[in-house]
Amino acid sequence: MAYKPIPVGVENFKRIIDDGHYYVDKTLMIKDIIDKKTVVNLFTRPGRFGKTLNMSMIQYYFEKTDDDNSYLFEGLKISEAGDEYKDYMGKYPVISLSLKSMKQPDFDYAFSEFKMLIKKEFWRHKKIFSSDKIDAQTKKLFEQIVSATAEDKIYFTALKLLSDCLCKVHEKNVILLIDEYDVPLENAHMRGFYNEMTDLIRSAFEGVLKTNNSLEFGILTGCLRISKESIFTGLNNLNVYSIINTDFSEYFGFTKDEVKDMLDFYELSENFEEAKQWYDGYIFGKKEIYNPWSITKFVMSLNSKEEVSALPYWSNTSSNDIIRELVFEGNENVKSIIEELINGETITKPVYEDITYRNVNINTDYIWSFLLFTGYLKPIEKIIINDDLHMKMVIPNREVKSIYRNTIMQWFDEKLRTQSREDLFDAMIQGDVKCFNSILSDWFYSSVSYYDTKENYYHGFLTGVLSGFYGYKLKSNRESGNGRSDIMIYDNKNYERGIIIEIKSAKSPRELDDKCDEALQQIEDMNYSAELYDMGIDYIIKYAVAFYEKTCRVKKAD
Repeated sequence: MAYKPIPVGVENFKRIIDDGHYYVDKTLMIKDIIDKKTVVNLFTRPGRFGKTLNMSMIQYYFEKTDDDNSYLFEGLKISEAGDEYKDYMGKYPVISLSLKSMKQPDFDYAFSEFKMLIKKEFWRHKKIFSSDKIDAQTKKLFEQIVSATAEDKIYFTALKLLSDCLCKVHEKNVILLIDEYDVPLENAHMRGFYNEMTDLIRSAFEGVLKTNNSLEFGILTGCLRISKESIFTGLNNLNVYSIINTDFSEYFGFTKDEVKDMLDFYELSENFEEAKQWYDGYIFGKKEIYNPWSITKFVMSLNSKEEVSALPYWSNTSSNDIIRELVFEGNENVKSIIEELINGETITKPVYEDITYRNVNINTDYIWSFLLFTGYLKPIEKIIINDDLHMKMVIPNREVKSIYRNTIMQWFDEKLRTQSREDLFDAMIQGDVKCFNSILSDWFYSSVSYYDTKENYYHGFLTGVLSGFYGYKLKSNRESGNGRSDIMIYDNKNYERGIIIEIKSAKSPRELDDKCDEALQQIEDMNYSAELYDMGIDYIIKYAVAFYEKTCRVKKAD
């Protein structure tokens, strides 16, 4: 079988087919859309789960163009669904708009980007405005929009105007595709112009989606529903398909069989269990789903013979900014629950589908619904408590767990920046063991997650905290005397002072003192001071640091 390139980051359906990329066939989604005949559909899924590619596929199937695109679907599942579905191919005018580029720093820039997107879509349909079916006044508005001279208020109703014109010229109702509709809302939330963006999105969509006689059907995609924003006020024909709905559940992300088929195609079947541990674990409706972005990156890495193939590829592609905000600003209860999740525990929380970027905050249970709908939690059981829907939830897989870990560590690093490392370093250099112990204990108690209770983690943490001070050099795990000291610090300007730190991990709080004594004795027995003495450093402070979960104990040799 001929090799097929892996379409990492390729979201244009025609390009995937024309260039011979490996394609996971999702074309039966078209059949379901036709069969259900719903007017307005909103599909909410996590980022990088195939929303944009599916929208491209739908556009190429339905859109009436000068080119015949029917060849793109030859041999795919929709071509075998029945002749009645072929009657829909290439028959409709389509308005297609992606809002994923609307991430500007303020509202004026974001509105300018929106106007540019509208301009491009009008220009794509420029042929219709030469038709005798379009009146002179409308043609003038078209010219103003494509020349970017139209008044701002024109853009609020531009999509409705375009749909009416397309319907009039083609004598066929319009299909409307709006991809990543909530990206501008998330960005506006983070940037501080949320209300203005909400007004824009509501105004732009309301007329074209609500009681629009020119509309055949509309599809929107995003991460969240956000109906409390009043964006969809009065939109009674809206059908929302989130991750907890069974309809369309297999069309976003890869199923188990699709992953197996892909691995088989590239002769990588032996890597299935690794793929499952890292990238499986999502449940959409009742379907077991794998992360499609990570699977394709994983397969590409295996084909490239990379030394390490299973990595958290999804970590920089989704809503990490708002996740960081939620964790950074979270109260102790939020942090405690995240630690439980990282440790593999299950949480039970109410599920709110009508959440907003504004009300996802650390004082309510909305954060857990947000994490669920954006792919950071997996639903494992529905429970009705006091007539309200609750979910038992866990972290889906190793990849997402690693993202939580990194987010926690970023939060911890942020905390360290606000607290004085100098105070800790000065206490250590001066031999103030009480102050050294107090500062270190405060940091660990308020910040470090239980999953990191391993000696190598503590070692790495202390190395990072105590590094980079002017006039001092730090060596970690260096050969000295009869063995390796964990951390050695010395004055490399005057060679007058040196520090030796030995780290131990205790199994209980009672062991902390004994572990410190053991560490101090090890420093002596292994003659860790030898290297410092050889440098001519006579003043040496020897510390033992013992840890148990979030507790630490510091002792100094007499």
